[in-house]
Amino acid sequence: MGATGSGKTSFINLASGSELRVGNGLESCTSAVEIAQPFKLDGRKVVLIDTPGFDDTTITDAEVLRMIAAFLTLTYRHGRKISGLLYLHRISDNRIGGLSRRNFGVFRQLCGENTLKNVIILTNMWGDVNEKTGRDRESELASSDKFFKPALDKAAKLLRHDRTIESAHAALRYLINNHPLPLQIQTELVDDKMDILETAAGSELDKGWTEQAKKYREELEKLREEINGLTSRPLDDNGVH
Repeated sequence: MGATGSGKTSFINLASGSELRVGNGLESCTSAVEIAQPFKLDGRKVVLIDTPGFDDTTITDAEVLRMIAAFLTLTYRHGRKISGLLYLHRISDNRIGGLSRRNFGVFRQLCGENTLKNVIILTNMWGDVNEKTGRDRESELASSDKFFKPALDKAAKLLRHDRTIESAHAALRYLINNHPLPLQIQTELVDDKMDILETAAGSELDKGWTEQAKKYREELEKLREEINGLTSRPLDDNGVH
């Protein structure tokens, strides 16, 4: 999982030898949950699952959550549990805005606190920044409560990916021998029979919408006051406020 354009599909193709469609333009290509071809790693059969990002260019965040939840519900009902989750993050991003923090918040709530030990946060696109810049950003991501520190405190791991198959397989080795655990959203939907908007991930997504709407209202009100201030000022001889 991860934001649109974070390299999820490219990672899966590299690690598994699959040929899932990769987006190179402004629009995202992954608009549905996709399963890569199985492959062997250290004698273990590995199946990677690709998901659309929560800031997809073609479908809403609610639709993305519903698609992911539907897939996870189906696998859980069939007795299949996930050994681990990879969350990809571009180290080349020079800032992490509210949308990125919300996306990771939804991911955390989808997993649940008890499952974070089966999570790898994988930073990539290191070739797009110099080593010091990347290292400084990595340190901030790991140490700030606004970013990845709460997940790392629950035993999630922060690793680097350098776009090589060796790097991809090294990250997967942290997951393939895990004890598979149900995700929080799976138990909420199947065992507790919640509606998706009642789940922790659904509530986190809704909270993000509410906060964003409030911010937009405040910005519009500020803009309205500035415009009113300009129009209420008298004109000079040249007709300028």
